[in-house]
Amino acid sequence: MRTPGTQNSNQARTVYSVSELNRTIRDLLESQFPLLWIEGEISNLAKPASGHLYFTLKDERAQVRCAMFKSRNLLVRFKPENGQKVLIRARVGLYEARGEFQLVAEHMEEAGDGALQRAFDELKARLAAEGLFDSNKKREIPQLPQHIGIISSATGAAVRDVLSVLKRRFPSIPVSLYPVAVQGDKAVPEITRALTLAQMQQRCDVLLLVRGGGSLEDLWAFNEEAVARAIVDCTIPIVCGVGHEVDITIADFAADQRAPTPSAAAELVSPDQQTWLYRFTSYRRNLIRLMQQQLKQASSQSQWLQSRLSMQHPRTQLAQQAQQLDDLSENLQDAFFSLLSDKKHQLKYATQGLLNNRPDQFIDYQKIQLDDLSSRLRYISEQQLEAKQQQLAHLCRTLQAVSPLNTLSRGYSITQTVDGKTITDADQAQPGELIISRLHHGEIKSRVE
Repeated sequence: MRTPGTQNSNQARTVYSVSELNRTIRDLLESQFPLLWIEGEISNLAKPASGHLYFTLKDERAQVRCAMFKSRNLLVRFKPENGQKVLIRARVGLYEARGEFQLVAEHMEEAGDGALQRAFDELKARLAAEGLFDSNKKREIPQLPQHIGIISSATGAAVRDVLSVLKRRFPSIPVSLYPVAVQGDKAVPEITRALTLAQMQQRCDVLLLVRGGGSLEDLWAFNEEAVARAIVDCTIPIVCGVGHEVDITIADFAADQRAPTPSAAAELVSPDQQTWLYRFTSYRRNLIRLMQQQLKQASSQSQWLQSRLSMQHPRTQLAQQAQQLDDLSENLQDAFFSLLSDKKHQLKYATQGLLNNRPDQFIDYQKIQLDDLSSRLRYISEQQLEAKQQQLAHLCRTLQAVSPLNTLSRGYSITQTVDGKTITDADQAQPGELIISRLHHGEIKSRVE
């Protein structure tokens, strides 16, 4: 409970209760710190009946109290133990009842494998986004390989298992071993060099990249980016069989095909010898049967051709051909004379038509027509000219009769204003106005009074 204290030097004192102080500090811590990742070693682990976990997380120089409530620790995929290094995601807080600084864990994973798993997930996502695992990049595994290459440790159990399977299934297929380290610092460069060497030799048409089981850290060489890119860039189909069925590596995604174990990889690339022997035996039987059918058909055809040849002797064929030649020659001669007669008739008809259409006769006829038309044109022109002249004389007489000039010749005149208006009434002329009187010969200008 907060109570005001006494005034001292005009300053008020604020007094907190212990619970208020712890609650204020807790709120301050929780609001100022986000979820954090913390790595350390478990100690003082307590598992009460409530199902919650209480432990101390420590390193070489410090420690901190931690709590993980039942709803969260049920999601932990391993059993936490004292002395175990873990990685937790936690909120910073304060346990008010005892005033103890603590972390409230939301998630927990083993520190070593957890870090490796995160690196695995990040690399897998990045390479997948680049398209390295796309199905269209996968090469087809040959059904009957001519030479198998094995990239593995020369002393490991995996290579012995693979060789045993290959010998049992199809011992006649040659095998080459490219010995490499399968874990440790030398593993990645040796694996990539082996892939490059196999491509340069061009001896194998399929490669087995195999290793026995182990921890995630033991298999980490097959999770390296350099190995994944070398697998994708390799021109030879690759089958990856690393670890046991539950072990998944980046190399499995990059390879053209994944096998759950090294032995399974050997089974996948090596055909079953008995199956192929049975297949070859079946092919042999079918081939013999087909050859016998072909021979039987050829024999029948040969007999038919011999019979036909005996029935159609060449001399008989030549005699028939000679007779046909005579017939054709006679028909050709008849056709020639018939065609010649037709051409003569066509020539005679064309000649007569040409004579009937001689140019000089046509020109003479056109001249006669031209003379006749010229005479008719001249006659018609003279007739029309005479008629037009008579019509013109009549119109001239009519015009003369109604012409004002003819009226003026009889002593009349036309009076107009200076602007050309004809005066027909005395009221149209104003005193002092100049008027013009037009006579038969000349005109008179006068002023009105």
